[in-house]
Amino acid sequence: MSKPQILVIDDEERIREIVRVCLTDLGGWDVITAKSGQEGLQKAKTEHPDAILLDVSMPDLDGFELVRQLQQTPSCREIPVILLTAKVLKQDRDRFEQMDIAGVITKPFNPLTLAQQVRDLLATNSD
Repeated sequence: MSKPQILVIDDEERIREIVRVCLTDLGGWDVITAKSGQEGLQKAKTEHPDAILLDVSMPDLDGFELVRQLQQTPSCREIPVILLTAKVLKQDRDRFEQMDIAGVITKPFNPLTLAQQVRDLLATNSD
């Protein structure tokens, strides 16, 4: 049986690498990365990952717009998306609640518990 595959989309190389190591070593995931929203959208369309971990604040295509585009793409519509964000203001939380996402993980995150957080959010949303 193959490992579950997750697409990590973040414009910060350091964050992508930390998340990749955490999810690979501690979570047993096969991790694909993208450094921009546009690249992430293309990889979601071609790779069909089991889940997407997505930074909200990116320069070319932010997480809000990327989620909208994923949900309008038939082959990507069912891929669960978890937002990874430093945005924790009330208006941001309100906006997250209105989105069809699997959950939110706030930055800074604990690298030792990240894989379990992702697993828990995906399990909660698959019921």
